[in-house]
Amino acid sequence: MTETVPALQARRLCAAYHQQPVLEDITLSLPQGQWTAIVGPNGAGKSSLLNLVIGSLAPLRGELRVLGESPAAQRRAGNIAYMAQQENMEWDFPISVRDTVLTGRYGLMRHDPLWRRLAPRHWADPSHRQAVEAALDAVDMADYAMRPIGELSGGQKKRVMLARALAQQARILLLDEPLAGVDPPSEALILDTLERERRAGRTVIMVTHDMPSARVHADNVLLINRTLVGMGAPDEMLSDAMLARLAVGDRGALSGGERVAA
Repeated sequence: MTETVPALQARRLCAAYHQQPVLEDITLSLPQGQWTAIVGPNGAGKSSLLNLVIGSLAPLRGELRVLGESPAAQRRAGNIAYMAQQENMEWDFPISVRDTVLTGRYGLMRHDPLWRRLAPRHWADPSHRQAVEAALDAVDMADYAMRPIGELSGGQKKRVMLARALAQQARILLLDEPLAGVDPPSEALILDTLERERRAGRTVIMVTHDMPSARVHADNVLLINRTLVGMGAPDEMLSDAMLARLAVGDRGALSGGERVAA
């Protein structure tokens, strides 16, 4: 697979929850190895676009390709990692930080020999343990590995969820509001970690309301308000004029046309 194949490509994509449209006529192409920030008002369909990629929402119409193939094929191949919003997680479940991050490896464990999958966990392939430890180190949570996740602060929980995604060693990182509700040190650490992942060649696709971070870190900004309002460089997309169009849901902007982020 070459780097010229888009990381994410959609053509006239439509989706709905309970027959209520959330995305209409989305056509876009996102390159590999870049950081795209998805920006829009609440209820604009930003998270729905990620849900289409991870398979928790089915499209009504249109085509969605990930790395040139179906999203399901790329999920099976382990090429998509997803960091959900914190409120979607069950934080009272009695599980340690290390074991939470290890759950990110479960999909990859299905490819291990049967005897390893049936054996006690300490006989698992060492690569899983190594990936977990590396991910915990990356987000500065190794010292909390044995702590129950329910005892963590909001910023620490976000870092654990990021570590879980990193442990998958996927080519594409999907992140839903990773900076929401975090303290400044955790925000800086998360952004630094994502910068490293992008420099390592991974594709970062992040839903966010944090305009300053998008301006500084993103290569591309995708503006969505049910339809595609705009896509391009942060300085252009986060201008007052474009944000005003986003707020009113400019349904004519780029509708039905494709613009490839540079």
